[in-house]
Amino acid sequence: MITRSNLVEQLREYQIRSKHDWASVSFFSSTTNVACSRVDVAIFVIWELVILTFLVFAAVSLYFTHVMLAVVFIFFTMLLLLSMKVTKKVRLARNKKRRMLLPLSM
Repeated sequence: MITRSNLVEQLREYQIRSKHDWASVSFFSSTTNVACSRVDVAIFVIWELVILTFLVFAAVSLYFTHVMLAVVFIFFTMLLLLSMKVTKKVRLARNKKRRMLLPLSM
């Protein structure tokens, strides 16, 4: 028997499957259905490039036996990853709260 909840669930699954996820954002996401705009994607790509740069600088400083400098670069990389996760969770919570304020209509 086809019910309203089954139709809603099928529609939701179809939207999730047909949605184009951006690779850089979905790599760091905890869910597969990340709703993001082009600005969000650009911000996350810039963050990832900065993180990659810090990791390369850490490897180069280890190559030249500057261990303390490598530890500082790795510390900043971990700090950036943590702040990226927190920023993403805050943004998703804000979007979820905004969605809950909208009137429900079917």
